Amino acid sequence: MIGDANGLARQDTGNDTAAVAALAIAGAASPLLSGYQPHDSLFSSSHQQWHARGLLAPLTRAIDDDLAGAAERLLAQTALEHGRLPLLGAVPFDRGQGACLWLPSQAVFAAGRARHRGAALSAVPGNERPRPAIESVPAPAQFKRNVERSLAQIRDGGLRKVVMSRSLRIGARVDVPQLLSQLLARAPSAYTFAMDLAAVQGAPACLIGSSPELLLAKRGARIVSNPLAGSIPRVADPDEDARRARGLLESAKDLHEHALVVEAVAASLAPYCRELQVPATPSLLATPTMWHLSTRVDGVLKDPATSSLRLALALHPTPAVCGAPTQLARDAIRELEGYDRGLFTGLVGWCDADGDGEWAVTIRCALVEEQQATVFAGAGIVAGSEPEAELTETSAKLGTMLGAMGLAHAVEAGEGEA
Repeated sequence: MIGDANGLARQDTGNDTAAVAALAIAGAASPLLSGYQPHDSLFSSSHQQWHARGLLAPLTRAIDDDLAGAAERLLAQTALEHGRLPLLGAVPFDRGQGACLWLPSQAVFAAGRARHRGAALSAVPGNERPRPAIESVPAPAQFKRNVERSLAQIRDGGLRKVVMSRSLRIGARVDVPQLLSQLLARAPSAYTFAMDLAAVQGAPACLIGSSPELLLAKRGARIVSNPLAGSIPRVADPDEDARRARGLLESAKDLHEHALVVEAVAASLAPYCRELQVPATPSLLATPTMWHLSTRVDGVLKDPATSSLRLALALHPTPAVCGAPTQLARDAIRELEGYDRGLFTGLVGWCDADGDGEWAVTIRCALVEEQQATVFAGAGIVAGSEPEAELTETSAKLGTMLGAMGLAHAVEAGEGEA
């Protein structure tokens, strides 16, 4: 059953999760996080939020094993037997890997974004902060070589774009509720999420992040997708920051990269829509660390019953996280990156029994485990990309999570050029 901001609807299922006390959810004037506890899950956008606890039923099949159909059947059956619980969680980058989706035993829906609790962490000088062990995979020098090899494949023809990514494995315990509060305070307009994976995966882990990119949202017959591609790091000086933003709007390289993504999104959505509006030129979207080229694509579905998850999976992976053509880009990623992305650059969000829902691209995120956290960032490589600039871009993107963790010094202090 679904609750609202005045209380939690509860479904007794006969298992331990059903015995959990009701979530203390306050109204819109108070922070939702007043009721957040470790091992809860949350997804918050600028206008609505879910707060969930417990496990009623997992869904772990792969995209290519009719994940969308299985989700629709599970939601319909659950609505009949238990009430209208949402399906939430994350789907990996690799379409052949199993999803981490589940129906919670308790869930609260509220209008408005989740709000952070307490004040932001005070700044501590970098030389006074602990320096945890850090492993960069791939190492910065190897990442630049990966960019060079990607550019060689682009020059050879066929491949037009590929996204190269890297990760930082940080040997530190991370307080998930505190990190979630920090993310909400730093980027209130982002798609902020904390998905507890323990019940589905069998080991303690939380996928947490603050994504600026909407893959697909649906309400009734109306859908929205907001792809981002083409970006530049922000700087503290306002004049230089404004100059960078103007330059991004005029960059032939970045406009080309962005157009590849928008074309792919429109082509994937067109078969489902009777109306589709695609702006001719992108606009700017700002996050605390980056400027992005952004295009909002609006559509009206032929069949309003088509689920948001089915539509999101039809889009995934867009060239914003993979490349173009898709299969050639996947092959290059598999050959060059040197690690398994897992849930990074997949999708994260929720879907209800009506098919309504929101799915963000899983970027600006971390996988938090008991004794370590892994953060991720990628950059789109097209003709004209420069290895050093792409490395700088990934470092800036890593700053979203590292800053919220109080570890912004980690990139400078812990990364070598091996």
